[in-house]
Amino acid sequence: MKIPLRYQTTEFDCGPTSLLNGISYLFEREEIPPEIVRNVMLFCLDQYDRDGTPGKKGTSHAAMMFLSHWLDGFGGTGKLPLKSIYLTGGDVTLEPGSRLRSSISRGCVAVARIDLDGWHYVLLTGVEKDRVYVFDPYWLPEPFPVPDVTCVQDQIFAYNRIVPLARFEQSEICPYAFGPYEQREAVLLFNKKTVIPEDLAVEYII
Repeated sequence: MKIPLRYQTTEFDCGPTSLLNGISYLFEREEIPPEIVRNVMLFCLDQYDRDGTPGKKGTSHAAMMFLSHWLDGFGGTGKLPLKSIYLTGGDVTLEPGSRLRSSISRGCVAVARIDLDGWHYVLLTGVEKDRVYVFDPYWLPEPFPVPDVTCVQDQIFAYNRIVPLARFEQSEICPYAFGPYEQREAVLLFNKKTVIPEDLAVEYII
């Protein structure tokens, strides 16, 4: 059984929430070992704010990279047909032919670091022409304050925002931008049983 994607509990847990949403999107609830939930929550929220309060600066690059490698290793044990790849810098782009875009087109998802009044993690679940399907774990009771971002409430298993692709590609800081190349980050997650093989994938560019 697939379960609805969920929203973060605090102002700071967008990273672990988006990782677990990626797992929930790819796998049935009955397939997911509790060990994954335990370790994602254990290693995220590792940053301290200026007052020295743990967790109040969210999740670091180091934690996301570690978890990507751990999830990939876990997938290699045969307990779950999971593959994970960590991307940084110029590899984090949705330009045609990019690894990120082609992977999503093949059925994988990506946890991406974007700007939303500060650095924030969201789940990318689809790319179509000039728009991206996103599950943003930050609950907003009102319409998104940027006019070209569409809020969606009836796709609880897949996405809650439709965002213009051009927004992600901006190198300056603005809502849903990947931002400067040196700060870009994404974690690719694949279900090895359902992902479309690279040699069979066709990306339509219009």
